[in-house]
Amino acid sequence: MIKRRSKKSPIVGDPGEVPVDRAPLPLARHLHQICIAATADTLGPEGLTNPHFGVLINLSPVTGKPGIDQITLAARMIIDRARASQLIDDLETMGLVERRVSDTDRRARLLWLTPRGERLRARLYPAVRASQMKPLATLAPTERELLLNLLVRVVKANVGSARPGADRRRRGFRESMDAKSRPSLSRRS
Repeated sequence: MIKRRSKKSPIVGDPGEVPVDRAPLPLARHLHQICIAATADTLGPEGLTNPHFGVLINLSPVTGKPGIDQITLAARMIIDRARASQLIDDLETMGLVERRVSDTDRRARLLWLTPRGERLRARLYPAVRASQMKPLATLAPTERELLLNLLVRVVKANVGSARPGADRRRRGFRESMDAKSRPSLSRRS
């Protein structure tokens, strides 16, 4: 039985249930969508997406670490290797990133921003940072700092739990679900 406790309290059922507006996943996803939308207007005219800009940030000598391989980049950005490869291909085509052969392992290709890539990152960074902070303008400066500190703490404490694509359906999922919903030939009514 669902009861309304008071005007200030949301509708609740079981005392262990958490209202959707207080659940971490929907809140994090919604904040993520708000921040993505806030930066899209800044990055879109340059032909970039947020993940593209994430690569630029990660490969910059100012904000990241240049000279890493694609696997390390994927791990830092918490994306799968195939997605990292697509992003690097896009940015390489745009003349913003280059792959160089490693001095220590000739099979490895290390990633570097081109001078053009670093100039673009440096030019866009203040506007992107401001647009990411804009949704937090509703908070007092001390509250913003507290929220960011708490988010950093939660992320660092759980970084090993992040798995790119963890919520994707497995290959063949739809077929297996279709098979489960079909009546079995062995069952006769």
